[in-house]
Amino acid sequence: LYRPAMMKMHEAMMAAKGADAAETWARKMIEHHRGGVEMSNIVLQNGAAGEVRQMAQKTIREQNKDIEDLQKLLRGETP
Repeated sequence: LYRPAMMKMHEAMMAAKGADAAETWARKMIEHHRGGVEMSNIVLQNGAAGEVRQMAQKTIREQNKDIEDLQKLLRGETP
């Protein structure tokens, strides 16, 4: 179930580039976190229940927050 999402994440991470090492890292991490959201959505779409469902929902929230923070850093804002 996860292979397509993992491959998509890997390709996006490898394609992410920045003006320097810090920007490249931030862009790669954004793609990594997007992959985490996508894989958590797969869990939810396939009937996860109980603690697994709660963990997937928590992961989505946290990963989206990390994406937002990294995007702010790239814009020169304080997360």
